[in-house]
Amino acid sequence: MSRLIWVGDAADFAPPASPDMSLGESPSEVRYGAPPENAPSQDTHRGEVIEWIHVESVEKAFPMLEEDGIDGIWLSRSALPQVSEIRGIVQSGIMLRDMPEGVALVDSDLRIIWANRRLLQWAQREEGVPLGMTFYELLHNPEIMGPDFCPFHTSLATGDQSQSTLHSENNRYFKVHAAPIQSQDISRQLIVTVSDITEEILQEQKLAAIHQAGRELADLRPNEIFMMEVDERIDLLKDNIQHYLRDLLSFDVIEIRVLEQTTGNLLPLLSVGIDEEASDRRLLARMHENGITGYVAASGLSYICHDVLNDPLFIPGVANARSSLTVPLILHDQVLGTINVESPEVSAFSDSDLQFLEIFARDVAFALNTLELLVAQKANTAQQSCDAIHSAVAMPVDAILNDAVHVMEGYIGHSPEVMDRLGRILQNSRDIKRTIQQIGEKMTPLEAVPADEKSQQHGMLRGKRILVVDEDDQVREDAHRLLERYGCIVETAHEGDEAVLMVRRSGGEDSYDAIISDIRLPDYSGYQLMLRLEKVMDHVPMILMTGFGYDPGHSIVKAKQNGLHPKAVLFKPFRLDQLIDVLKTVLEANPSSVPPA
Repeated sequence: MSRLIWVGDAADFAPPASPDMSLGESPSEVRYGAPPENAPSQDTHRGEVIEWIHVESVEKAFPMLEEDGIDGIWLSRSALPQVSEIRGIVQSGIMLRDMPEGVALVDSDLRIIWANRRLLQWAQREEGVPLGMTFYELLHNPEIMGPDFCPFHTSLATGDQSQSTLHSENNRYFKVHAAPIQSQDISRQLIVTVSDITEEILQEQKLAAIHQAGRELADLRPNEIFMMEVDERIDLLKDNIQHYLRDLLSFDVIEIRVLEQTTGNLLPLLSVGIDEEASDRRLLARMHENGITGYVAASGLSYICHDVLNDPLFIPGVANARSSLTVPLILHDQVLGTINVESPEVSAFSDSDLQFLEIFARDVAFALNTLELLVAQKANTAQQSCDAIHSAVAMPVDAILNDAVHVMEGYIGHSPEVMDRLGRILQNSRDIKRTIQQIGEKMTPLEAVPADEKSQQHGMLRGKRILVVDEDDQVREDAHRLLERYGCIVETAHEGDEAVLMVRRSGGEDSYDAIISDIRLPDYSGYQLMLRLEKVMDHVPMILMTGFGYDPGHSIVKAKQNGLHPKAVLFKPFRLDQLIDVLKTVLEANPSSVPPA
């Protein structure tokens, strides 16, 4: 006996019994035709009994074809869709089968009714879906990552769409979107679309890892700041950078250079896999003749070199390099340096590599800036400590010097032993100030000193001995504070006679390179001091100070007529740069203070 499905209205139900019609060879073959009236529900055709099963719609008939014992289906003309619909169904089936996204039809028990070719490929089941397999079994029971941890049941229960992300084996990520079929003729079923978002998820994970790495690069804990020296902190930063660039970004050949702002030199900070000669090569932040690194540092723009053999900017750093990627280290729109990575493969670096390295470069720039701030803070702390000690000691030491020279001048007996002791008092007092100054320089890293204070144009001030003569204590204290930051050795006196004694007892290495005096001293004028000093010095490197141009005795005019340098005048209140300029002018004019070429 054969079992056939008849599809049509119940009132028109009349299975065909025409002797010229034969059963199809396939159980799912579809026959068209109008059956004779009053045909029985069972018929004998060519000696074979046929059992007819009536359904009202095609949607209800097709699921029955999966049952065993169904040999075919008969569609009445009333149940036959329009030809255009049949053509659309066929075309839709082809499109669904070959579309780049995964598509599946599942029932209320999540069993797969149908799946397209792409979904079967992703599930590694090109041979087809085993009978009764659920959607999750098809994808090898992936991990549900949310946001909806029951997307199918949610869609079935609410009648609304739902979506979630699945993490399957082989580290693949899929976004699933479930939508219920809105039809009264179909039992509860879902259309499920599947997208492969593996690349998107992996990039998000990589970005998160890069940001975490960046936070760790610049992570300064109080105990580390206290325990680690600056060089140790830099070494730790270099180790972290190398670790993340190799393990996180998979770059094996790495070079980082730091831009020296005053000279434009690109100084090597980190080199991994770079030839020693290339690492030691001098590069400048210039657009031309300094390779890709110099171009990137000068322009502030990233650069991908796809083939080094055809790129005129490229300068070899590794013998087998065929492509490179270089990005600037930028913070607050200022280029701090460059990161360069190279590969033995042509076109090895993609736009994603560029994006990842630029993100990481910002974190590196921030970390380097943090280290510079740490160095500056340590230098500032050391400088403040030394300044505080020196300010507390400088004036008392000057008082000891003043008293010592007074005693030496006024001592009648001139006992060699007493004079020797007084001389040692002078020397020890000066040594105290020198020692404090030297300790301050050691505690203050040279690279942390402001550029204007360590530049070559102010280098001539270092070690110069300056005598400041003024009745005002504040002026003498300011002289210590301002001039000693440039390495000057400052001593002070209250009045003219005291200054003459200081000069008389400071011969040889302790002679003064410049003498700065107020024009109004308690005992006489600055011009008169100049005349007295000419008796004990071959050349008087004099600088006169006056308040608001006040000079009732015309001492400045007289001093200039008597050899005072035309520019050796300071008008109070003066700025630090004015003091430095005048001091440098006098030092350059003093033959004894200019070191030999």
